Amino acid sequence: MNDILKNTDIQQIAEKGATIYERVKDNYGQEEKGKFVAIEVESGKVYLGSTSAEALEIARKNHPDKVFYVVKIGFDFAESMAEYFTGIH
Repeated sequence: MNDILKNTDIQQIAEKGATIYERVKDNYGQEEKGKFVAIEVESGKVYLGSTSAEALEIARKNHPDKVFYVVKIGFDFAESMAEYFTGIH
């Protein structure tokens, strides 16, 4: 996995991932709020999981040598980071 990260443009993955999520986020309703999606940016495939680890596990089964953009459904980046750093849910 470290070799994959060395050869990956993280900024490009973040930009492409955010663009893809903007296109698909309306597909998720209130019942998915708080779940996670892992996005493989080259194919545009999106994998849903109850946790970020679960979404990544599902995504890696289909794309074992890729790096993914992961986002929490129903939260913008600032809300997600605030929750991450404060532990407030």
